Amino acid sequence: MTKQAIRTRLFVLALVCALLPVACLAQDSLPHFGMGVTVGTLGVGVQAATAVTHSSNIRGGFNYFSYTGSTTSNSDNITFNGTLKLESGELLFDQYLGHTFHISPGVVLYDGNQATGNATLPAGKTFTLNNTQYYSSMANPVTGSGSFTADKIAPEVLFGFGNLLPRRANKHFSVSFEMGAIFTQKPKIGLNLAGSACTTSSTVGCADIASSSSIQNNLTAEQNKLNDQVGSYLKYWPVIRLGFGYKF
Repeated sequence: MTKQAIRTRLFVLALVCALLPVACLAQDSLPHFGMGVTVGTLGVGVQAATAVTHSSNIRGGFNYFSYTGSTTSNSDNITFNGTLKLESGELLFDQYLGHTFHISPGVVLYDGNQATGNATLPAGKTFTLNNTQYYSSMANPVTGSGSFTADKIAPEVLFGFGNLLPRRANKHFSVSFEMGAIFTQKPKIGLNLAGSACTTSSTVGCADIASSSSIQNNLTAEQNKLNDQVGSYLKYWPVIRLGFGYKF
């Protein structure tokens, strides 16, 4: 390393210490890095943290889970297929009140939690859109799909016990438990139907759903109704998880 490079590094370090004297004085006594794995309602996750003060950390993590399943109703022979995908990246500030209890406000920088599903209605099966009853066409049975999505960025608040960066010098392993919620932004339920729907029977009064303005209007109204009634419950995504960590 050249003398010029050494002088530059010393100048930068002096500038940082002048602006953040507490961090410079404490940097040798605080744990620098820890990693952990978690499992809970956000899926399986990995986390990393660094200490800010003797009673606070900055922690980031990524969570993932995916499940696809299928079932058929015995009563009406409707087949349902669905996929639940949990995918999120978060940044948290852990403030400790005591040795292990913490409150952690933060933000989900990427909220990819979503659910999708589809169903096939047998010919002659009745269904309702906006209080209007329809029949699934005998010639072109109705198929449907639905989805739940939200904005990609959302605030989050957690509280719990455990510290990914134990302050005792000889302690490296940690166990944590925390719970809270992600305040899901603009949750949206989407509905889509294909095939033909009939107003009188499975063979009479049939119209292609995609080209029928009256059916599309009722479909939109039903979707809006679901967003008003069910969407309010989806504004809070519960977070409950158990974690295991190691401080380096």
